[in-house]
Amino acid sequence: MNIAVFASHNGSDLQALIDGCKDGKIKGKVCAVISNNPDAYALERAKNENIDNYCINTNLYPGKDEADEIILKILDSHSIDIIFLAGYLKKIGTLVLKKYEDRIFNIHPALLPKYGGKGMYGMNVHKAVIEAKEKFSGVTIHRVNEEYDDGDIIAQTYVDVLETDTPESLADRILEREHTFLVEIVNDITCGKIKI
Repeated sequence: MNIAVFASHNGSDLQALIDGCKDGKIKGKVCAVISNNPDAYALERAKNENIDNYCINTNLYPGKDEADEIILKILDSHSIDIIFLAGYLKKIGTLVLKKYEDRIFNIHPALLPKYGGKGMYGMNVHKAVIEAKEKFSGVTIHRVNEEYDDGDIIAQTYVDVLETDTPESLADRILEREHTFLVEIVNDITCGKIKI
């Protein structure tokens, strides 16, 4: 399968996907990387791997649906089968959602439906989990729809919250599990174990 990855910042999940494809742990190939942030290190990761990469945002393409139309052209040019959001902090546009319905997936660093929604990303999630004195957190992979973190959950994995945890230490442990879990689940998608 041809995979597009959307990422806004560091792109460590993107790197896990690239490595998983290269190592044969995923039956697919990352063909395009799209970011809304021109300074995203994810774009550098893509360049280092000779993967086509693009910065598309409403500053560059301000017209209604203009950015969406550009993204669709890019996806079409690479015959993309699935899209994976890996720390992508922009809402997916209606045109892309419609064309790729049920084929856009997101990874979230908590156990949805708790600790999801607008503003619940990165360290905000881990702070909320610790403040609520949760015994465990984890990683959720879900389909993307028009609402933040609201699509059908396809897989979850659990990570214990330790009494000594800070948001940073919890984030580190979740991210480590996130990378391996992401590869497992994307492989299940590309192998047909999870239907698209």
